[in-house]
Amino acid sequence: MELDDKLKAELIATARSLKGSERRMFMARTVKMLGPGGQRLAERELGWNRATIRKGMRELERGVTCLDGTRLRGRKPVEARLPNLLHDLRDLIETWRRAHPECRNDARAPCMSAEDVRRALIEQKGYSDSILPSLQTIAARMRALGYRPRRSIRYLRRRRDR
Repeated sequence: MELDDKLKAELIATARSLKGSERRMFMARTVKMLGPGGQRLAERELGWNRATIRKGMRELERGVTCLDGTRLRGRKPVEARLPNLLHDLRDLIETWRRAHPECRNDARAPCMSAEDVRRALIEQKGYSDSILPSLQTIAARMRALGYRPRRSIRYLRRRRDR
C-alpha cells in the first residue's frame, strides 16, 4: 500500500500536534486502518517509531492508558541535594538581622545580598563553593522564605554606569 504525499503530510502534522497517549492512540488507529504491515509502512513512510506504535496498539486493545514518567524527569530542586539549606539560610539571615538594628524593624527589609549570604554559607556553615547553587537560586530561596535580598554592589555599579 502506498500513501500519497498529501495524506502523509496530514498524518505527520496531526501526530505532531498531539501529545502522550492521544498521539499513541492516533498512531494505533492509523496503523490499524492501514492493515497488515501497517506498522512497518508507518515507520518507513511517516517516520513513526514502531515501539511507540506498539505501545499505542496495546493501549487501544486493552483500553488502558499507559502513564508516562514525564513529571519524574528534569532537574531536582536544590533542597533535594542540600536538605539543610533553607534552615541555614534562615539562621544566617536572622543572625544578621539581630546584629544590625536597621534590619530589625521591618521583616522584609533588604539587609543582606545573595552574595553576602553565599559567602556566609561558605565561611560559617561549611558549604563548599562547588556544591552551592547560583546567586539567582539563593536569591529566589531568600524570597521564598519572605526576605528581600539587597542589591549587590556590582549590580548597583552597573546600574549607575549606564
